[in-house]
Order: sequence, then structure tokens, then C-alpha cells
Amino acid sequence: MRRLRRAKIIATLGPASSTSDMIGRLFNAGADVFRINMSHTSQERMRELVGMIRSVERDTGRPIGVLVDLQGPKLRLGPFTGGSVTVKNGDSFVLDTDEAPGDATRAYLPHREIFSTIKPGHALLIDDGKVKLTVTEADPKRIVTRVVVGGKLSDRKGVSLPDTTIPFSALADKDRSDLEAALETGIDWVALSFIQRPEDIAEAKKITRGRASVMAKIEKPQAVNRLAEIIDLADALMVARGDLGVEMPLEKVPGVQKQMTRASRVAGKPVVVATQMLESMITSPVPTRAEVSDVATAIFEGADAVMLSAESAAGQFPVQAVTTMNRIAEEVEGDPLYRNIITAQRAEPEATGADAIADAARHIADTLDLAAVICWTSSGSTGLRVARERPRPPIVALSPNIATGRRLAVVWGVHCVVTEDAHDQDDMVDRACRIAFKEGFAKPGQRVIVVAGVPLGTPGATNMLRIAYVGADTVGD
Repeated sequence: MRRLRRAKIIATLGPASSTSDMIGRLFNAGADVFRINMSHTSQERMRELVGMIRSVERDTGRPIGVLVDLQGPKLRLGPFTGGSVTVKNGDSFVLDTDEAPGDATRAYLPHREIFSTIKPGHALLIDDGKVKLTVTEADPKRIVTRVVVGGKLSDRKGVSLPDTTIPFSALADKDRSDLEAALETGIDWVALSFIQRPEDIAEAKKITRGRASVMAKIEKPQAVNRLAEIIDLADALMVARGDLGVEMPLEKVPGVQKQMTRASRVAGKPVVVATQMLESMITSPVPTRAEVSDVATAIFEGADAVMLSAESAAGQFPVQAVTTMNRIAEEVEGDPLYRNIITAQRAEPEATGADAIADAARHIADTLDLAAVICWTSSGSTGLRVARERPRPPIVALSPNIATGRRLAVVWGVHCVVTEDAHDQDDMVDRACRIAFKEGFAKPGQRVIVVAGVPLGTPGATNMLRIAYVGADTVGD
């Protein structure tokens, strides 16, 4: 099944979309990757969902990506006497290590690591920023704050610390257990929540050992401040705008989104724009005009993928949400301004043979108006480097490894076909032409460009390109 767009769609699975039939319908509507949110999913249910996705994959004959999103460390208040209290602007409020239920003057904060790192002047945001506190004094057992924005505090509400880097891992015990279970199930991507530093990515990669690619969710100012280092280590980025909009001023989020998209494109790593993209479609069959514009902006920026969360997981119109996102992407990519914007954002190729070949392939394909850029790729690196150049013709990635096809499902413009490796260069070109015809990318008489690494099957050795005709004899059998 060929998509008529370059940007990919990620759909989150949940109560509204947790049957094989619905997963199949979402795929047919346009979903390329399915996200499983471990904040709301047991390991047993995760295994069942992966099994359903693989069943749809077998039925369609198209690699489908599976993204497992780890919950990450959650900071929460302790309980309150009576369940809740109300604090007012200007009040003094204390957070301490006393496990007794809180009241209108103090609360238990069961995270001792915060006490040793927080400083006067730092902010604490409670319940997604509904209540804001500013630290006036801090010691290893007690944090004194002033209420800047008052409101209701209740049991176990979340705490955000936008100014404080906390010395703990992005992988809590639950995350480690969930990650091991997901890797055993054979998932393709793992998303790390609430990362603060590149060491968090390195820690996850020691566990995955190449069994899954690691996507860094950028949702904390600390991660934004170290974005370049995180991009170096991560396999992909997610602009997690929900928590990012809590921990930094909302007006800064669009700029950070653009910064992340550009930086990821320069690095040749996929970037996903997520959160509240079609939020109103949780309860409405049509989105707002502002939401359509939001999705369109991400597509114009050249994001590899856009993501649906509650819209497909728990909404009343999951299929319509995917269909709407698919239509928006197709319309944007057909806009006369789209190609100009994508081209203007293109970065110079890096000084490697693979990037030089990918850049040359893009230039030749655009100049000669070729039907497709066809990449033979074992590890997926050739497909990634060609996608970085954002060529005008579609990209067809041919790989003997289905795991590679699944991971490339999130990458801009890449249509992956799993096929046995080529025997020699003639076989490589001949089969590239046959598959381009069979998949609907080229017609007899058109030309394609074939990119590969020689010797064949050598990961990361992109060093060859050839222009080939799709002849009538090539597609005759």
C-alpha cells in the first residue's frame, strides 16, 4: 500500500483502538507507526497489542513500526488531610520529608533527591502548572516556598521543576521492567520520557543494545538546553509539547519546535511532533481550523512524523482523526510553497561519502525528474541519509531485514519493501526497477536512481549510485 504523502503518522493505541480490526482500519486510514503508552498499559496488554500489530503487518505485507513510550520518573506530592487544600497567592508553603498528611501550610514531598539540588528562586509547578510556587529557602529536609499562583492542591498531584536538574535516571524501576519486556516482544522504537541530559539516552542504549532504536522525548527545559548533545546520542527526537508547555512559557514552545525540527534534519535523524494536534477530535468528528493549521505547520517544517495521542487512543473518532491527518499532509505536500520551504531548510551535506552520495542522488533525481530514489539498505542508514536530503521523488528503501523496514516506518518519505539481498550489481538494479514498478512508483520508460553500498550488505557503506531505465521487459513477468 503506497502512501501519497511523505510525512508519517503515528497513532496511539488505547481503549478506542485496541482490537485487530481497529488497528487494521487505522493502518488503512494512514497510520504508519503505532504507539503504546506504558503509563496506561500493562506488560501483558502491551504484548497482546504488539501481536495484533504484527498480524495486521502480515495481512498487509507492509512493515509497520511499533513505538513503546515509557512512563518515566513521576514526581508527586504526598497525601493531604481531607484529600485537598487551597493555597492563596502570597502564602508561605513548605515541602518537607515528613510523611504526615499535608495541610494548608505544608506537604510531604517523597523525593529526597530534590531537596539537595533545588535552590532559592527555582520554581515548582503543581498539577500541570495550575499552582506555582517559588523557592525562598531550601535545605536537605525542608523547602520553603512562596505561592505565586494559588489554587487547589490534592493527593498525589504531579510536581514539575523547570529550573532544577535532578540527579536521577530517566528510567525508573517500572521503566526498566517495561523496557525489557518490550525488547523481548520485538518492538522497534522506545521513547524515553522526562529526560534531562544525554546520559539518560546512553543509559537506555546500554539496555537496548541495538534491539530497538531510542527516541528522546524533549519535554523539559533541561533537555532543550542540551539539545545538541542529546541529538548526537538519540536515534530520533519527539517534540512532546504537552509537558514542554507546562515547564516553560507557552509562547516559547513553537520556537523550540522549529529549533528541534531544524536540528534533527541537519543531523539526519527523525523528528516527531506530538501532543494535542487534533485534540478536539476526541469528541468531534471534525477538527478546529487552528488544529488543522498546527498539523500543517509541522508538515511545512519538514517533520518526519506527526502523532495522535488521545485522539486515536480514547477518542470517539479514531479513524476519522487518522484520515484527517492524512488529508492535511497530502494537501500541504501538494502546495506550491511546500517544496520551496523544504528546499530552503536543507542543510549542507556532512563531509562523509554516504552524505555526498545521498546529496548527489537528490540533486540528480530532482534535475532529471526521476520517478524514484531507490535505496538498498541493510541497517537503514542509507535510507536515513537520503531522507535527510528531502528529495522531490519518493524514496523506496529495499532491505533484507524486516526490523530495518519497521524502524524506517517513522522516517520522512521512505516506503520500505522487505526483499532478499541482491546477488550482484545487475541483480540490484534489475530488482530495484521491478519493485519500483510493482509498488506503483515507476512506469515503463521512466528512470530511477539506485543508491547502495558496495560490497553489498555492508552496513553504512553507501558509496554507489546508478541511473536505470524501467523497461517493458523489466516488468513483464
